Amino acid sequence: MLKYPKRLQQLIHLFKKFPGVGNRTAERFAFQVFNWPLEDVLYFSDTLSELNQKVTFCPECSCLAEEDYCHFCHLPNRNTSQLCLIATVKDAYALEEMGIYQGLYHVLGSLLSPIEGKNVDCLPIEKIKQRVKNHSVKEIIIALDSTLEGEATALYIKEQLASNVHISRLAFGLPIGSCLDFVDGGTLARSFTGRHSF
Repeated sequence: MLKYPKRLQQLIHLFKKFPGVGNRTAERFAFQVFNWPLEDVLYFSDTLSELNQKVTFCPECSCLAEEDYCHFCHLPNRNTSQLCLIATVKDAYALEEMGIYQGLYHVLGSLLSPIEGKNVDCLPIEKIKQRVKNHSVKEIIIALDSTLEGEATALYIKEQLASNVHISRLAFGLPIGSCLDFVDGGTLARSFTGRHSF
């Protein structure tokens, strides 16, 4: 059986690292890139090589920052009395698309999952407490997935922070077992505006 040239095999192998991409799809992607004009290939290569250099995590909220500028921390009209806790960076963009939340964000980066070895030490509780103090936060909004891990993490956060600030949780318009990334905007907006004390 003939094998593809080595460089093409390497590209196929890299594309297979993407979630949901199998061998056939990776092959299609690789051949598509191979047929691109040289300037597109070079632009693609430059973009990939600069990604981790130019885009970093904000030291304050852990959202994405480009060249030390964080959109979520530096806008002057943010409501600093509200702090929304989210699991991943992508969740901040999903919530921003609604256009109804103007507060601060804090990315947890992980949810509690003993099976995966993710325990309470993975959560930035002390950093969140410091932000609550620094910005005189009056409400913490827990916007985590409606999964077992999300619920366990929300309960732990409530126990750790409830004495310092009012805590609310997204309303249960979100389907159980859903991820924020896959919820339509209308459902997400209703869940956000209908959040309740937690």
